[in-house]
Amino acid sequence: MASVFSLHQFSCKTLSKISPPSQFNSKPTLSPLNSINFNKTPLISSLKISGPGFQVVRAVPDNEWGLEEEEGAAAGVAVAEEEPPAKEPTEIELLKKQLVDSFYGTDRGLRATSETRAEIVELITKLEAKNPTPAPTEALTLLDGKWILAYTSFVGLFPLLSRTLALVKVEEISQTIDSENFTVQNSVRFSGPLATTSLSTNAKFEVRSPKRVQIKFEEGIIGTPQLTDSIVLPENVEFLGTKIDFTPFKGLITSVQDTASSVVKTISSQPPLKFSISNTNTESWLLTTYLDEELRVSRGDAGSIFVLIKEGSPLLTP
Repeated sequence: MASVFSLHQFSCKTLSKISPPSQFNSKPTLSPLNSINFNKTPLISSLKISGPGFQVVRAVPDNEWGLEEEEGAAAGVAVAEEEPPAKEPTEIELLKKQLVDSFYGTDRGLRATSETRAEIVELITKLEAKNPTPAPTEALTLLDGKWILAYTSFVGLFPLLSRTLALVKVEEISQTIDSENFTVQNSVRFSGPLATTSLSTNAKFEVRSPKRVQIKFEEGIIGTPQLTDSIVLPENVEFLGTKIDFTPFKGLITSVQDTASSVVKTISSQPPLKFSISNTNTESWLLTTYLDEELRVSRGDAGSIFVLIKEGSPLLTP
């Protein structure tokens, strides 16, 4: 409170009125300290002096907690909250970090050396021994969602990863599982100079054991191309010490690019192309040997290893 009040508006008795000397009492009297009622004293922030006999009112902060808080505030004591100690990573977390780090530069396993493969197999074996989900098919909700392929030893994927098509790059290989409908979709996303597209297979799965599922592929889907950024041609490039000027070719490149863009736009308006998969090699099984909320290790029927990371996991960040 910032304003000054008359003394008759409150009853603070820090010091009582000093009585004039009399024949019965030759000394001024002071009220004992314990007669002050702090709980009932209105809180003010000013001082009033009145008359020859006067009361001194001590200014106090305007709060409702009484004297103890006032004293602490007057002393300017700040109470710092202690931060909880940093959580130490578990052995599993350290193993997962080491495993993902070992994938660096391998291009999902295509360019892994024999030494790197041996290191990866050792780390996977250690993780499998500490599997927090020993029966993955009994915890199907953990399998739900989109999983990004981070590493494989399956040689059947290597021709795809080695860019057999000129100017086409594999952007992502993923597997999406829907445990409620028992479906699996494997998808490969490609990117080219002007467009991106995808190739997917849809399958059904059946639980055969606590770790194993049987997969039957039913159809393939070729996604319609989606237009991307334009080709950016540099002014010139240096080749074997000689500068090659690309300026004369810019008109030609622009003309080809405009034509290709028009074709891509026309194709993009069409629905995806679906085709049936009906040959005898449409079934396989998959064994999940490690599973948690963000990492999955599976082994295929040919002994191949697949390491997949859940979409959105920090493990996908380099």
